[in-house]
Amino acid sequence: MTVGDRISSRLDISTDPEAALSDFPQDHGERRRWMGILARSSAAAMTEHLEAVPPLPSHTRLRGPETGLVMLRGRAGGDGAAFNLSEAVVTRCSITLSDGRMGHAYILGRDDRKAELAAVLDAALQDPERRPALLSGVIAPLAAAQAAGAEATARKAAATRVQFFTMASMR
Repeated sequence: MTVGDRISSRLDISTDPEAALSDFPQDHGERRRWMGILARSSAAAMTEHLEAVPPLPSHTRLRGPETGLVMLRGRAGGDGAAFNLSEAVVTRCSITLSDGRMGHAYILGRDDRKAELAAVLDAALQDPERRPALLSGVIAPLAAAQAAGAEATARKAAATRVQFFTMASMR
């Protein structure tokens, strides 16, 4: 028996890296994208779109949801020495589905329900059988709403743009 064949005594999961990553999206950018969309969405919007897809599997909370503070760091001029800028409230949650997949979420703010929903969706989206329905039924509409909101904000900002002319251009 090799180290890769053993079962972890603390977590009771396989430590074989090939088995652990077999169903996980190989493109980490894809997971980063759906987690970003979920982090910017409200719990009400997620719940609304979940009604159009098959029900999510049962889950067990591993951690949280729990609220805490994180330190935001900044840099003077973007490349200077780092300094502590401020603190932000975040809520984190980790869950495991009945099939063993794990989901994690860190959400800006104190919304426990949103953190738990995002963690459950993270785990469910790792399942290749559930992923297409969830991407088209939940993630795509949320992304479209966010894009529309960003476009409306950009239009509103563009309407207030002032164009300055110099004396040379006025001659």
